[in-house]
Amino acid sequence: MKCVILAAGAGTRLLPLTKEIPKPLIQVSGKPILDYIVEALPQEIDGLILVVSYLQEKVREHCGDAFKGLPVQYVVQDEPRGTGHALMQCKELLSGKFLVMLGDDIHGKEALSKMIVHDLALLTAPSEHPERFGVVTLKDDGTLGYITEKPEHPDSNLVSTGVMVLDERIFIQEMKQSETHKEYFLPDMVKTLAEEQTMHVERQPIWIPINRPEDIPQAEAEVARLHI
Repeated sequence: MKCVILAAGAGTRLLPLTKEIPKPLIQVSGKPILDYIVEALPQEIDGLILVVSYLQEKVREHCGDAFKGLPVQYVVQDEPRGTGHALMQCKELLSGKFLVMLGDDIHGKEALSKMIVHDLALLTAPSEHPERFGVVTLKDDGTLGYITEKPEHPDSNLVSTGVMVLDERIFIQEMKQSETHKEYFLPDMVKTLAEEQTMHVERQPIWIPINRPEDIPQAEAEVARLHI
């Protein structure tokens, strides 16, 4: 089972830290975020696909052809056209189900292991700032209903962490360009998929998103507290 890590973004919200360092290589307690991500992956993961663009040469230098015992393939997203577009660039390298992760969050291992037993799954967590994320609405049976991206007035504090178990069915979903950002977002494709298929929703008790420079001290405190 492959893991796709979306690591192409310029990390503008993390400036000036990302002026010379790509976001996945920003350090938390002396270790790059990307290292935390790969170290948390379940043992079922047998290969990595890294979608790169901004300062990609530094990601390639850090990971090489194999990273932490896993073979690495690189896919270049030539222009910033969103997470949906980034995943579509990997289509020819994927078969069966696969895991998708963002390149700027730290996750606990246990929830990742639980979610990959499902054919389709979304990893969620409560957030004190749900307006910054995709807010998740559940169906009556607890599976995914839909995702509302960065709503001004969130209906709940349950949000998508951006981690998903998907398969080839995601690639036949229509990509719709966001009117505000002119990009193609993966949550929009997942929302359409969930209308037709059952998508399990897993809760993640250990999620440390890192979006701004001021998030790093808090992330370091959490890493120390949890002994990650």
